[in-house]
Amino acid sequence: MLQLFEFIARNRNFILFVLLEVFSFWLLVNNNNYWSVEYFNTANSLNARALETSNTLREYTNLRQVNEALAEENRRLNERVTAMQQLNPSNAPVGYKADSAFASRYKFVTIAKVIDNSTHRADNYLTIDKGYADGVKVGMGVISSTGVVGKVKSCNEHFSVITSILHSQYMISTKLLRSGENGNAEWENNSIPSIIQLKDISRYKPISKGDTAVTSDYNAVFPPGVPVGYIKSFKVAPDQAFFEIDLQLATDFSKVSYVYLVDNKLSEKQQSLQESLINKRK
Repeated sequence: MLQLFEFIARNRNFILFVLLEVFSFWLLVNNNNYWSVEYFNTANSLNARALETSNTLREYTNLRQVNEALAEENRRLNERVTAMQQLNPSNAPVGYKADSAFASRYKFVTIAKVIDNSTHRADNYLTIDKGYADGVKVGMGVISSTGVVGKVKSCNEHFSVITSILHSQYMISTKLLRSGENGNAEWENNSIPSIIQLKDISRYKPISKGDTAVTSDYNAVFPPGVPVGYIKSFKVAPDQAFFEIDLQLATDFSKVSYVYLVDNKLSEKQQSLQESLINKRK
């Protein structure tokens, strides 16, 4: 307290000057209409800017919560859209009615954040922050908001490793939307992580640059219609029966941040039935 009094005593002239300036300004504003209006407008403008800055900072700090909420909403919408598409396929003949269990077989289990990702190796993987404690299982499909990402290779309680589509041994059953032709997408060019090759498309079928390639109905891991990529270029040798097609991947693996885990609830029953048939043939 003594130091405070000493400070005031040392600076009494300056403090008195400031107080007189403030008092003079108050008299000017309260006794002059022009300056009163100017002060009011200036104060409101400064207050509005302060509120705008405060709201901007608040919105920025809430971006993570907003992104998570949007991702959750997309998960629910994707699950509903997939079920509706399977219940009433656009290419089904008149009279076809899908079994309700079959139509709802794909469940969007959870949303995960990518915490590690490789793109320039021969065999690439991603790591996510969800494991079997969150319902993740080996073999589940993994997609982003724009397209196919890969398949769960292994998981523990809190983390999972995903086999990326950018993997030399990974192949996806794919369909061209325009022609309806089915083929297999496989990554061959290890130096370009944005391009994948589409095989087994007949050279006698009409295709063009920009055609969309999606997961086919023969895919047991992913729901049909998930974007795989878009035709970037194609060619065919005189002695070949199939096109050599390069697809621009729908998913940008350099920017993928959140992914959705998709479970085919009927995959085990389908596989066991198919395996039993194979065993009988042996």
